[in-house]
Amino acid sequence: MTETTTFEPNTLFIEVSGSGLPEVDGLYVPSEAPPTTSESGVVSSPGYWNGKMAWDRADGKSARSPALSYSNSYKSWRICRLDGHLAYELTCEDELPPTDREWNVYKMGVAPAPKVEIFHVDPRKPCPEPNVVFVLGGPGAGKGTMCELAEIQLGWTHLSTGDLLRAEQEAGGPTTEIIKEYIAAGKLVPNEIVVRLLKDAMERTTRTTGKRNFLIDGFPRSLSNLEAWYEVFGREAELPTMLYFECPFEVLEQRILGRARYSGRADDNVEAMKLRFDTFKEETLPTVELFKGKGKCVDLDTSQDREAVYALLRDQLAEYTDQQLLDQPLAEKAEILLGLRPYPKDA
Repeated sequence: MTETTTFEPNTLFIEVSGSGLPEVDGLYVPSEAPPTTSESGVVSSPGYWNGKMAWDRADGKSARSPALSYSNSYKSWRICRLDGHLAYELTCEDELPPTDREWNVYKMGVAPAPKVEIFHVDPRKPCPEPNVVFVLGGPGAGKGTMCELAEIQLGWTHLSTGDLLRAEQEAGGPTTEIIKEYIAAGKLVPNEIVVRLLKDAMERTTRTTGKRNFLIDGFPRSLSNLEAWYEVFGREAELPTMLYFECPFEVLEQRILGRARYSGRADDNVEAMKLRFDTFKEETLPTVELFKGKGKCVDLDTSQDREAVYALLRDQLAEYTDQQLLDQPLAEKAEILLGLRPYPKDA
């Protein structure tokens, strides 16, 4: 007699869209089908079919349960019509329904095949609140490198407002034209747009990956940035902690000049750096002082070598980081960023 295998609960949600059969489109939720022996002799368990996660239509209209599941006999993921006949499939042995490949139209399906998107948070419910840490410091203080290390090693998501603005322009998002107009005029993009992009990026990340820890690099650069944060997130929301990368000007200058040899950045020179540092002192330091006054700022001495600075950062983020991630050995990319191994010659 085949025994039922116990699996981790299926907590994922799937959105199916754009199919030639509109009845197939919609939200699919973890299957609640009772334990049953499948066509290959495997006994299912709640949320699973043939040893892989399975889903039912959220509206309960499908005649087949699960409505989206894996077939061991055919080695394929399958989506059924409302009448239970199979409409779309994708032959593979992936643990989850693939989201990066085109599905095939099956016998009772109609082209085009749908797109599949996986969510870690129920799309019908509000997104869980993010755990945010602001990271500020002068030019050359190491913000980008340390945030990248935290992303690689500790599973935190690194967000940069500059990257988000560029991505919004490339994607042709709703605020693309406004952003282009401001940049073309040499003006700063309105703070509210920047904060909205941050909020959208965090919600999208949480829903599609389940991650809720975010390092926001170079924000808030000014008190007006912070005011926009309050406008979007509300004044009643707890203010995020800030990590301030403290580093003497002389060290920052040496780093910028050293970086200029290979960075290709137009502002990696002494004159531009002085202007950037003056702007930092005038606009950003008052924000840092405000956070210090509220007991929400932690100073990190980033004049030390990269290993020492990363150890300080790791300690600050440990409380919110999975122990398994804290215990894992350094990845190759992390060792390169820490200067423990050279950059590949073809990089």
